[in-house]
Amino acid sequence: MNPNWRSFLESAEAVFANGSDEILNFGNAVGELEAASNETILVPLTHLGLLEVSGDDARTFLHNQFTSDINHLGVDQVQHSAWCTAKGRMQASFVVWREADAFRLIVSGDLEAASLKRLQMFVLRSRVGLQALTESRLLLGLGGRQAGAALADAGLPCPAAPMTAAISPQASVIGLEADRYIVAVDQHELPDLWKRLASKACPAGLPAWRWLDIRAGFPLVTAATKEEFVPQMADFEKLGGISFHKGCYPGQEVVARTQYLGKVKRHLYRVRSDQPLAAGADLHSPDSPDQACGKVVSGAPSPAGGYEALAVVQSNFAGNLHLGSRDGPKIEAVAVNPENGQKCA
Repeated sequence: MNPNWRSFLESAEAVFANGSDEILNFGNAVGELEAASNETILVPLTHLGLLEVSGDDARTFLHNQFTSDINHLGVDQVQHSAWCTAKGRMQASFVVWREADAFRLIVSGDLEAASLKRLQMFVLRSRVGLQALTESRLLLGLGGRQAGAALADAGLPCPAAPMTAAISPQASVIGLEADRYIVAVDQHELPDLWKRLASKACPAGLPAWRWLDIRAGFPLVTAATKEEFVPQMADFEKLGGISFHKGCYPGQEVVARTQYLGKVKRHLYRVRSDQPLAAGADLHSPDSPDQACGKVVSGAPSPAGGYEALAVVQSNFAGNLHLGSRDGPKIEAVAVNPENGQKCA
């Protein structure tokens, strides 16, 4: 983490987890979660990394590696995308947009170095440059009913619609959904921008942002879930993160076969528990005694009390889930993208 940025956040009373860049809160964990549900929050996204892919062959390179249609990514468009192994398992997920002649990729921070190193292996003779921008181009999350007004007051453009970008000399603003944005800004501009945005938004820790991701059904692949899921298990096609009309990419045969044979037995669920739900935790069912039937993708405390999470779950066991073992705490599960008459939370 950029040391100057950390010092600034500490001066703003950010509470960090021991030995980590994880920001737990700004002194009012409960109030920040409540603000996430009905007000506007401002969150340093220290759990995310930012990569840049540039060069004459950057577009073709990414198109041949990722699950989405990078070739048709417009100048103001944003895509979800995944990078799979040869077996079709997601080794990272990204939010991708174009900026000038380069592409910017937001990835889980604990996968940034490994993703950069492994992508470099596939460059070969392509005219492609790869670099991490995490230390120089920092990320803020802004969400809530006053988010658009906060951007305007700070002199920043507002994206026209979800999954579009608005680029200015000061910052890049990425629209994730209605009233929720990621702002990528140069480190030297950040302290002043933080103060301007904080005039309308409550500073909050990462649990509040993760809760918004859970409510939005956004499954970020992290080190705890790397290579666990075929994209359709995480309902990635419903986010527009898979193109079934493009050419080959790593794992493409598995992804396509999974889609056209209709053999996806696991899907994305919102789950709730009285116990903490950590990424990578296994979910079990007495009806499936031999093995786990689900895995937590990401979890956070809930403003309503208890904990919420996204989890990939084998659908026929979703009505009888337990955390950690068949005898563990009971888990409630509701499909994020309901099918066959199920109701969405």
